[in-house]
Formats: sequence, structure tokens, C-alpha cells
Amino acid sequence: MSEPQPRVLTVGFVPGVTPGKWVSRWRDRFPEKPLETREYEAASQEEALRAGTVDLGFVRLPVDREGFSVIPLYEEQPVVVAGKDHELSLFDEVPLAELVAENQLDVISNGGEKAAIELAATGVGVVIVPMSIARLYARRDAVYRPVLDGQPTTIAVAWLSENTDEDIEEFIGIVRGRTERSSRQPSAKEPEKKQKKAQKAANRKQPSSGAAKPTQRTGGPKKSPAGGKKQAPRGRKPGSGGRGRR
Repeated sequence: MSEPQPRVLTVGFVPGVTPGKWVSRWRDRFPEKPLETREYEAASQEEALRAGTVDLGFVRLPVDREGFSVIPLYEEQPVVVAGKDHELSLFDEVPLAELVAENQLDVISNGGEKAAIELAATGVGVVIVPMSIARLYARRDAVYRPVLDGQPTTIAVAWLSENTDEDIEEFIGIVRGRTERSSRQPSAKEPEKKQKKAQKAANRKQPSSGAAKPTQRTGGPKKSPAGGKKQAPRGRKPGSGGRGRR
């Protein structure tokens, strides 16, 4: 019979997130446990998690948290993207008030971040996106500038709570910076589990201290050196009185 194949842990991520360092640490610690990564758009991040397309994923909040375990990781600086010749290119940083009069493009209705940035580059409007997205889809005909008082976005790691297992807990620990010897890592508890299992097995093999010991036979007639039964000493017959007949 063929040996069962190891489980493949699947990690999803939205554009702008680079999970490479965490994936590398996983592969260094667990070379025998395969891991795959899959990119999905922010608009489909919840669907991918709920459908089981990925085991856990790096998401851009907000998400509907019902049924999810969610751990926020870090915040992203918002930036405004505009055409190269737009007057916003003269700013180092842009106050949010400066954008009130601008035609602000909606990311979702314009087909996502990449398409919205392409549209902003033509000069028909501006779009506010996380800095990581602006860098990912940077164009020569567009510029981006930090928005001083804009609302930051948050990157989090999320998974279905009911699917929590040791592999997911292990990966979450890596993301949170725990070392492989951390007592909170499931893998750090394996040697202890094996030791306890071995001790239980050893205890089952040892005889009980209250077990009865085999007894030696002490009764019965003793044997003479010649191997026969030892004769009782001769005595006088009953009634002889020790005297002869007159």
C-alpha cells in the first residue's frame, strides 16, 4: 500500500502583501510539510476562505468576521494616485482637504486597484489606495503621494475558526514571530508528547509491585541422602512394657 500523502497547507494573500518571509520560515522548519501560496483579489478574499480554496489568508480589512478568526498585523499608509502632469505631483504629501474638489475614482466600480490606477493615469480623476498597491502597480505616467490624514487600511491574517488545527496554529505562530522553541508552538510540544507516550508504554511493561511471588514447596517427607524416604526412629512395640514374659 502506498503511504498517505502529507497535507498541503494553502496560504492566500491579496495584492500588495508579500508573504515570502513567512513562507520561507515555514519551509525551513518543516521541509516535509508542503505549503502553497495563492493570490486573490481583495473583492474575493472572503469567498476564497469560506469556500476552502485556501486554509488561511492575508486579507485587507474590513471583512465579515462571522465564523472567522482574525489577527490584525499592520497598517498601510493611504496614498493618492494621479496622472503625471496633475498638480498633486507638486506636493510631497497631500492633505485630505485638497482632494475634496477632485473626481475620486471608486476602486470596485472601476474594476479593481490596477484598473483604477490605469484610469487615474489618464487624468480623468484620482484614486486613493494603500501604498503597497500604488508601488505594485506603479506606472511612468502616474504619480502617488501620501495622504496625511487619510484612513489607513489594515492587513490581517484570517481563517475559518472551525478549521483550526496544529498546522494553522504553527503558521500563525511564525507570522507572529514565535521561535520554533516557543512553548506556544504545537511543534515544540511534540517531544514532550512523545516522552509521555514512551513513559506510559514503559509503565505498562513493568510488573506490578504487588504481584504475588512464586512459593517454594516446603511440606512432605524429607528425603535421605540416598534418595529414599527418611525412616522414623524405631521404638518399642505398644504393650511390651519393656519386659519379657515370665
